[in-house]
Amino acid sequence: MGTVTIGVSIAVPEPHGSELQQLRAGFGDAAAHGIPTHVTLLPPTEVDACELPAIEAHLAELAAVGRPFPMRLSGTGSFRPLSPVVYVRVVAGADACARLQKQVRDASGPVARDLLFPYHPHVTVAHGIDEAGMDRAYEELAGYDAEWPCLGFALYEQGPDGIWRKLREFAFGGAVVPPQASAPADVTLPLA
Repeated sequence: MGTVTIGVSIAVPEPHGSELQQLRAGFGDAAAHGIPTHVTLLPPTEVDACELPAIEAHLAELAAVGRPFPMRLSGTGSFRPLSPVVYVRVVAGADACARLQKQVRDASGPVARDLLFPYHPHVTVAHGIDEAGMDRAYEELAGYDAEWPCLGFALYEQGPDGIWRKLREFAFGGAVVPPQASAPADVTLPLA
């Protein structure tokens, strides 16, 4: 069957996702339109295609016991000079993202792997572009702010054309979004 490159992430919902994607493209990041706006839970990982059913089952189990949580983005940060990245900071939901990404990569699961750098949840808005573009992204988005209830995550595959496409969404198993997640208490979640 061959290998595929997958990733797991929390999508930044509309209108924020498209807005940040357009801004990323405007800063000169050519990859912007091939990468949905997201918070990474599993970075690009090469797996055997025959492993996808086991990976999906693993992710479905995690989602079934997961609960919605509030997400908030605010301000900017950078991994420079270590890595040529400017990002929007995750200021609420970071701990939940950290726990979830650790569960996704757990040694007992089908996508166990180590990370090159310590996990730091963020939304990339510029990557590998010239320094002027990086500086512009950092400055222009310094006042950026968005929030939403995180209701789940998704599995993506990178195509031969370099574009990331969603394979499946995984909704958290909680029947109700908690009030602190900025949603009415009677909102029910779709099933995974």
